[in-house]
Amino acid sequence: MTDLTAPPAPPARDPRPTSRFADLLEIEQLDENTFRGYCHAGAPMRAFGGHVAAQALVAAGRTCEDRRPVHSLHGYFLLPGSPTRPIDYLVERVREGVSYTTRRVTAMQRKNEIFSLTVSLKHPEPAADRHREMPPLPAPESLPDAVAAAPEEVRRTVAATGGFQDLDVRFVPPGTPGLPAAVPGLLQQHVWMRTASALPDGDPLLHAAALAYLSDLTLASTAGLDEQPNFFQRTEPPTLLMASLDHAMWFHRPFRADEWLLFAQRSPSASDGRGLALGEFYDREGRLVASAVQEALIRRQP
Repeated sequence: MTDLTAPPAPPARDPRPTSRFADLLEIEQLDENTFRGYCHAGAPMRAFGGHVAAQALVAAGRTCEDRRPVHSLHGYFLLPGSPTRPIDYLVERVREGVSYTTRRVTAMQRKNEIFSLTVSLKHPEPAADRHREMPPLPAPESLPDAVAAAPEEVRRTVAATGGFQDLDVRFVPPGTPGLPAAVPGLLQQHVWMRTASALPDGDPLLHAAALAYLSDLTLASTAGLDEQPNFFQRTEPPTLLMASLDHAMWFHRPFRADEWLLFAQRSPSASDGRGLALGEFYDREGRLVASAVQEALIRRQP
């Protein structure tokens, strides 16, 4: 318990390097509503969708002069992006409301629209507060680092992407006490996540963009766990072709993406070559800080 009568202690120095992950979110402003960035690969010769979404979110937020926080985003992945070419983010200022601001972002590469994002931002306001409780699971410090513990082939693939180097990802093993009870037809996985380097203070937009990036690491894979393990834990070649089709997020409460967040994920449905996955992010205090929903293409490898 904190002693409220004692003088405040100086903030502990974060031993992790700063700016490494933040560098991934850097975009160049070309004019009032146009930005340019580069995204690393997620699959061979394909830009990682979470990186594209994160940069598009930064572009949207940078056109909001009063820097009101983002509260939701809805995106569609339209074409694969190339990690070797720049991506231009064209921002349309849809609405300038008293409480809410709306932006639409079109990500263009080689004259093709590869991603579309709608972002809503709003001023915080006092209101009643409730949320689902976080499952009582082991702390991340007690779990192995997913990349360090991954098979050698996975580690080589991660290195070859040019990204995923600045992450802390720790999977809660199946059967761990505290996991929600199994439900027929429902797949689930729980992962602790954070950026491995500290993000700047005073810029909630960067933390929201970092969380958009993190949310795309494992969410789609949840819908295929009955047929193949997550990428980080796979020891055999994949049997499924999976690609994100769309992605939505809602940001409920303030958080830091460079501090541990539990991503509780579940998939209630797969059919018609598509799988649906839902997830909630909880901070160490058990607060529900964000929710995500994604639909992914799922096909058997030929």
